[in-house]
Amino acid sequence: MMTSTAPRTALVVGAGPTGLTAAIGLRRAGVDVRVVDAATEGANTSRAAVIHPRTLEVLEPLGVGDAIGARALRVPRFDIRDGARSVARLSFGGLPTRYPWTSMISQADTESILRDRLAALDVAVEWDSAVTDLAVDDAGRATVRLASGETARPDVVVGADGMHSTVRKMAGIGFPGSGYEQSFVLADVSMDWPVARDTVSLTFAPDGLAVVAPLPDDRFRVVATLDDAPRHPTASEIEALLTRRGGSATVHDVAWSGRFHVHHRLAESYHQGSVVLVGDAAHVHSPAGGQGMNIGVQDAVALAETVTAGGALGEYEKRRRPVARRVLALTDRMTRAATTRGSAVRHARNGMIRAALSVPPIRRRAAMELSELTHR
Repeated sequence: MMTSTAPRTALVVGAGPTGLTAAIGLRRAGVDVRVVDAATEGANTSRAAVIHPRTLEVLEPLGVGDAIGARALRVPRFDIRDGARSVARLSFGGLPTRYPWTSMISQADTESILRDRLAALDVAVEWDSAVTDLAVDDAGRATVRLASGETARPDVVVGADGMHSTVRKMAGIGFPGSGYEQSFVLADVSMDWPVARDTVSLTFAPDGLAVVAPLPDDRFRVVATLDDAPRHPTASEIEALLTRRGGSATVHDVAWSGRFHVHHRLAESYHQGSVVLVGDAAHVHSPAGGQGMNIGVQDAVALAETVTAGGALGEYEKRRRPVARRVLALTDRMTRAATTRGSAVRHARNGMIRAALSVPPIRRRAAMELSELTHR
């Protein structure tokens, strides 16, 4: 098991934002890094589209902040709505950070920026390279077999391969939790929308939650709950959904769309011997608040900092697992509050939110939590 010796070699499994960030952090510290991914190429859709202030802070030393800033849309405001009516507003302006805004940028662009930075460090992603076997010996050292038949025995194996992580399963780490009943619509669209493009709107409605966030190139990200979402929602279906929930949307075209089911899970441990988990391999939760990719990237930076300083993997777990617990609790509360049904309960919910966020210290605390600056 890794103790107080900094690793010389690392195998990062998964080339999403979390895995790429971990690889950059480790490589900058002089670790010989390989990055493998079972996919044949990188992301070509938006998926995660939000980068919060705290994530920009931890990415700054890695040398990717300017590139992200050049491609992202700065969005400093959040509007909590009940149908067409605003219940409360939050602003990131004035928060104690160099980045008092949310950066809206497609995951495809984020990954491209991170891959370019990794390439500048002389590391290329090895695509179409799945892990087919992994075993941890009595000394805690992991041996990994790849689809090519090659066997690797690095000092540390980083599982950044998502919710269905092969690394986590083969390391024998449990992933308890459950899924939400509702399915979610996810889409990037061009549309007429009544809310200003410097604002993310979080809309509560009797039949579910709808989040609309502006994206670069005059598009919007739409996330919405449905009891049974269509596999690929059309423009007319998305327009009808938003209109029912209080907007006056006119959807012109859909860049891409899909549906997914949300789980609420936390790994029983973040490591087993020299195997360590980051991002969705370690924790998954509701997309409410756009926290997922952000805490994954922060996991990756914390891992690189810990192990290259000679720290044990248990130290990384002590640092990051409480953050995941907190985010799981926050996003679960947000999702359940947003999907509450019944007019009396909704009225009480709106009143509580309005009253709480009218108090400046509470409003500031909510902005700090949403921006993830409380994770420092």
